[in-house]
Amino acid sequence: YLAAVKAFSLAKSVSTGHSKSFFVGPNK
Repeated sequence: YLAAVKAFSLAKSVSTGHSKSFFVGPNK
């Protein structure tokens, strides 16, 4: 159940673009 909540939060963060910079940063 917690995993589902975490995944939901992660998806929300990605949609807002907050995690986008997090993913792009390390990749660069």
